[in-house]
Amino acid sequence: MYHPYFRGKQNELIAIREKAGLLASRDFVPIIEPVKESLGNLERTLKAICEADGRAIVIINPYHGDHSEDGVNISELLRNGFSDHQSRIAVGILLKKDMPIGQVFNLYSEHEHENTTFIHAGFTDAKGLAERLGGALRRTRNVFFEAHCGRLYRKHFQGSNRILLRDGFIRRRNADQPRLELFSDLHVTFQEEGMDGFGDFLIVGDDYTESGGPAYAVAIHLTFIDPDQDDVMFIYHFVSTTRDTPTDPAGKFAEALNKLMNVLASGNSKLFESSAITEFRELHAAGHFPGLGYVKRLSMKHHIETLVDYFK
Repeated sequence: MYHPYFRGKQNELIAIREKAGLLASRDFVPIIEPVKESLGNLERTLKAICEADGRAIVIINPYHGDHSEDGVNISELLRNGFSDHQSRIAVGILLKKDMPIGQVFNLYSEHEHENTTFIHAGFTDAKGLAERLGGALRRTRNVFFEAHCGRLYRKHFQGSNRILLRDGFIRRRNADQPRLELFSDLHVTFQEEGMDGFGDFLIVGDDYTESGGPAYAVAIHLTFIDPDQDDVMFIYHFVSTTRDTPTDPAGKFAEALNKLMNVLASGNSKLFESSAITEFRELHAAGHFPGLGYVKRLSMKHHIETLVDYFK
């Protein structure tokens, strides 16, 4: 049903590992695009998913990061380490803009005996791909980046398992983020779209950067589902008051955290009391700054727990 899309940075992979059991409990299937040369962290994450009886999709031809020119090491990892778990760890083929259909089928033929997922992210020859797959189409899973795949494009893959992926996070400078805005209604409407499931890019967004710049403003991004507005998901941006200097990220985190605590204390936040919220409370009580990557990880974990609670 739910397919969160992760770029395989350290904190993203740790978040998956820490929530592997919870993801498996609702059959949520993370999609992982490995972006770091070392695959040790990815291997540990996939082992945690298998141990939890969960499932995942691993992209073997990433668009971003260290494997963008050659994903052979990813394929080897899946063959050598997870060949006994093909029902759990699926091969993902990223269909990018201007990708020749012959290249698509070269990758597909290398992994045809495995559980294959096509991730449509700018590819244009939907009709040609569907026709060439023929009867094998129904055995594939197709994940569509909504920004690149309209209904006519998606129509060619009827009969397969279809997932719609929407980017609900609008990337701006932290200092320019509003306090509150719409995130998505796709968790409510994906079946109305004719889809078998849905996905998103959590609180990170589809835009890829190798690393963040200096933290002129620190923000805590937290999603919630509003039962008073047809269960639409919204996102809070708790942004530090200090925004004019790249120094003192710990002080800025404290400012953002105080804003979160004030909203929680109001009793009207509608935030799910996730384990991440509990940890934010503990960080506030201790006056501790765990680092910006850790804060992002907490927000991702909160997003996952919020959707688990919604679908329980």
